[in-house]
Amino acid sequence: MSAFVDLSGKTVLVTGGSRGIGEGIVRGLAAQGASVILNYTSSRERAEAIADELGRNRCLPVQAHMDRWQDLDRLWKEAVAWKGRVDVLVNNAAVRQPIDMTADSEAWNDHWLYTLKVNLVATAHLSRHAVLHFQETGGGSIIGISARIAVRGDRPFFFHDGASKGGMNSLLRGIARFYAKDNIQTYILCVGVINTRQGDDMLSIYGADEMLAEIPAGHFGEPEDVANVVVFCASGRAKYSSGATIDVTGASFIH
Repeated sequence: MSAFVDLSGKTVLVTGGSRGIGEGIVRGLAAQGASVILNYTSSRERAEAIADELGRNRCLPVQAHMDRWQDLDRLWKEAVAWKGRVDVLVNNAAVRQPIDMTADSEAWNDHWLYTLKVNLVATAHLSRHAVLHFQETGGGSIIGISARIAVRGDRPFFFHDGASKGGMNSLLRGIARFYAKDNIQTYILCVGVINTRQGDDMLSIYGADEMLAEIPAGHFGEPEDVANVVVFCASGRAKYSSGATIDVTGASFIH
């Protein structure tokens, strides 16, 4: 990624940063000079390798489970302690495991609760920490990696994922409305099909032809496509666009 904004001096926390879109975001931010806290859940070896590659003064890997509020509190404290402040929070971590409508009630309930905890409640916890911190430091930005399914509705196997992303959208719009006075901005990235392991899982279920047929751009996106938009939002150059949703979908869904 070539330099197009200078993020030197900014500290950014990225959840789910050890692979896929998250890794792309971490690399994109670091390339523009940001110091990045790379959160991961189980991919310790991968997270440590990324940190070694980018430089330990530029990237700090921190393990935390997104479904445990105690881990989220620790993650935030470690993130702030590293450089003394956090300027941007990127809520990227998410799970997307299918559950059939015909599944038994216990399995259905477990899938829904776990997905909501990881995709939505974790975002709420970290965003609350960010708002309180930004009020003390003079402002900051919260970026949510959402999806077109949050608006148009998801497929039956993934109703829980679509619902969780819809909740994220509402949360970040609310923060934008009521905390702009404190110089706090939020941005929602509506992301389409991206070439990642999670994207491959979708292709294995529905097939590439069906997925490509609805993308006018004619191809799937890359993590860098998402990272470029995150970098710009993190730069502080779009403050008056706080609360906006930005489509990264190859024109397959447009707000």
